[in-house]
Amino acid sequence: MTEPASAETASVRNPSARLIDGKAFAANLTQDIAREVRAFHDRHQVTPGLAVVLVGNDPASEVYVRNKALQTHRTGMRSFMHMLPETTSQAELLALVGRLNHDPEIHGILVQLPLPAGLDPIAITNAIRPDKDVDGLGEVNAGRLALGQPGLVPCTPLGCLMLLKAELGELRGLHAVVIGASNLVGRPMARLLLAEGCTVTVAHIDTRDPAALARQADILVVATGCNGLVRADWIKPGATVIDVGITRISLPNGKTRLVGDVAFDEAVTRAGRITPVPGGVGPMTIACLLNNTLAAARRIVGGAA
Repeated sequence: MTEPASAETASVRNPSARLIDGKAFAANLTQDIAREVRAFHDRHQVTPGLAVVLVGNDPASEVYVRNKALQTHRTGMRSFMHMLPETTSQAELLALVGRLNHDPEIHGILVQLPLPAGLDPIAITNAIRPDKDVDGLGEVNAGRLALGQPGLVPCTPLGCLMLLKAELGELRGLHAVVIGASNLVGRPMARLLLAEGCTVTVAHIDTRDPAALARQADILVVATGCNGLVRADWIKPGATVIDVGITRISLPNGKTRLVGDVAFDEAVTRAGRITPVPGGVGPMTIACLLNNTLAAARRIVGGAA
């Protein structure tokens, strides 16, 4: 498999595909959130609070959680970190979630996934109060999304949708193909696109010819965790490609590099617009987490979305 080139190299070789700058979009969104946090505090004398729970010592999760805390503080919100040992039991974790549910200073709760073996992520996620479920993964918020009712939406799909609307404007009538059917990204992404009036096709591990489906897409969202899966001949010329995947690969020189689920150096020659990895979807996930925390505080304190 041809190793994907970096966004910078590919954009120099072929400037025809517009790079969707998620980092810049997320920075602007975060600035807007910071202004809204100040206004919220002036109105209610309350500072939104986000509690993040990390169980175990996964290095990638630790870095991600620290970045969340940093961004939370930058918006003027309060960050409450709970770093638990890998030996934490299901009962102990549920007890902590219960305390956070009843803490008036906490408006958003996120339990970082994946959890260590022996802990049930579904039970833990569903134990979070729906109005504090800022990851949007609990059964109540998932059900609201499925029924087209207001609720807290999973952060990564929400970030993808924001980028798509900023780039394309009206999405109604476009054919969107989502490759990947996880509860974290694929399924909620499909529901969000359906709510925007798109015709939506979902491809997954058992789909017989995902490439044929992908070639029909005006919008192609890829979230599989398989680096370089989508090649140029999967992409309809001029399509908008959102690459959610991110994998760290080793290079011959001993260094490492982050790549996505799309073979970027090929895809950039066919797509009309494309998110790079890194710098595309990733920054939007944390920005949307902060957006959800503010929305949760508004509902809890102010009684409005």
